Amino acid sequence: MRIAVLDRDRCKPKDCTHECQRFCPRVRAGDETVTFEDSIYPRIVENICSGCGICIKKCPYTAIHIENLPEELDKDVSHQFSFNSFKLFRLPIPKPGVVTGLIGQNGTGKTTALEILAGRIQPNLGNFESPPDWSEIIRFFRGSGLQPFFERMAQEELKVVHKPQYVDKIPKIAKGVVEDLLDKVDERGLAKDLVDILELNEVLDRALNVLSGGELQRVAITAVVARDADIYLFDEPSSYLDIYQRLKVAKVIRNLVKEEKTVVCVEHDLAILDYLSDHVCIFYGVPGVYGIISHPHSVREGINIYLDGFLPDENMRFRPESITFHALPTPSDWASEEVIIEFGKMNKSFDGFSLEVNGGEIHRGEVIGILGPNGIGKTTFVKILAGLIEPDEEEIQNNDIKVSYKPQYISPSFEGNVRMLFLKTIGRVFRASWFKSDVIRPLGLDKLFDQQVDTLSGGELQRVSIGLCLGRQADLYLLDEPSAYLDIEQRLEVARTIKKIIETRKAAAFVVEHDIVAQDFISDSLMVFEGKPGIEGRVYPPIDLRNGMNNFLKSMNVTFRRDLKSGRPRVNKLNSRLDREQKEIGEFYYITKREHQ
Repeated sequence: MRIAVLDRDRCKPKDCTHECQRFCPRVRAGDETVTFEDSIYPRIVENICSGCGICIKKCPYTAIHIENLPEELDKDVSHQFSFNSFKLFRLPIPKPGVVTGLIGQNGTGKTTALEILAGRIQPNLGNFESPPDWSEIIRFFRGSGLQPFFERMAQEELKVVHKPQYVDKIPKIAKGVVEDLLDKVDERGLAKDLVDILELNEVLDRALNVLSGGELQRVAITAVVARDADIYLFDEPSSYLDIYQRLKVAKVIRNLVKEEKTVVCVEHDLAILDYLSDHVCIFYGVPGVYGIISHPHSVREGINIYLDGFLPDENMRFRPESITFHALPTPSDWASEEVIIEFGKMNKSFDGFSLEVNGGEIHRGEVIGILGPNGIGKTTFVKILAGLIEPDEEEIQNNDIKVSYKPQYISPSFEGNVRMLFLKTIGRVFRASWFKSDVIRPLGLDKLFDQQVDTLSGGELQRVSIGLCLGRQADLYLLDEPSAYLDIEQRLEVARTIKKIIETRKAAAFVVEHDIVAQDFISDSLMVFEGKPGIEGRVYPPIDLRNGMNNFLKSMNVTFRRDLKSGRPRVNKLNSRLDREQKEIGEFYYITKREHQ
């Protein structure tokens, strides 16, 4: 089975000489394998394409993808948008009383699958020119858990509510203040309790268009859970939220299954996915080309399979290397390393907010993770180090060091494509072979070079910004929430890339991050911010990873353990045996079962 996909955003048939058609061996032999008759874009006929790959290499805009797949997948096509477009194989099966987690790379069909389950897209089974009716769809899924699901959907007996991925678009659709919106959708009489749990009382009288991303996310989740429905779909519910808010949201979603509701959730934070899911389906394939959905697995087994990159039940390897975590916290003895920057007590006050920094230092080769709730002063601290904010009083030594800063919020203001942006910003480094091997390829930036900066998605813009930050020659790198908008693999690849650059250049880094798994993957030491969000924040000198995580998790009343196979941190269920035992001995941070024994 062969798939040919054309990326129309990259394809520029008016600016090329139709190399895909001119160099195709089958066209030269007289076959109409690549045609331009009915469209300005080429049409590649998959069943007569030889799969030689010449058109891929000859296309000047890298707009063509040809993939060979097992023939047996041909009977599992669930949806295709148009000719030479993305193809989705299989669908997740929602089950009452459980949370089904969906994990996989961006662009492999997770959001499309949710749109199908929400009833916004009717699956066409790959027949986009003459879409099947409901009777054909039901017959196609006969014998599976999706048959009764689509039968009820066809009879309009199924009520589905869907929390979308991009909550920042909500103000364009819904108007008014938060309280009025929640009153309208409160079909279960839970809005008031949810407002208290998710700490929304202070924004009830605010208009939707003035809310921050985190506030919009919590409002959207509240609105969805307050609705009375059979199926609840959540697309990336942890985006914009700090770790405190993520766990509260996870608990709210988990409560739905106590009422035998059906819940499906897309999530890139592995710790949160592990905490809220009962089983998971893995999405794999080539982003933007095709996506295949695995059969359901238990949450522990499914996440470990995803990290390992191999599906044993399908004998399918979808990633060449497995992802593993260091088994023990990194030692905190940095006394022998050179101090890059040493700072004493610093204070900064704004209208209604004050930040107190009680000193610290960072050494060459060290990555210090910064943890704490939103609105506690983490970004303010990083901006002080970057020289963008002047503190009210400061004691900083080695202040003549070079600093490279990636901000939290990225706005594309450059006119031109990504290649031009890199050439203008870090031209000499951009051409260096080490930069191509250590930054460009791991972050997948080479695939974005011909795209206009102002057309990039949030995740693409994030990776470009990280690449620019790491490309600057500096002693100290400051990265504020580098995992935002990224999928699991991209988050861990970004963490690995940052770590490698810091070690290679003998530099240092501060990384603000809410994803515990990503923070554990990258950090050598931690600075934990405390206080009252929006009112006051304080932070003490960096401490080793284990003690830092212990202090942080203790304040949240949450314990983590290590998975014995992958070494990844896993959240213990509240009041479980492990949770109680770890709290009794004061170890909140990922001890293994062997350590218990």
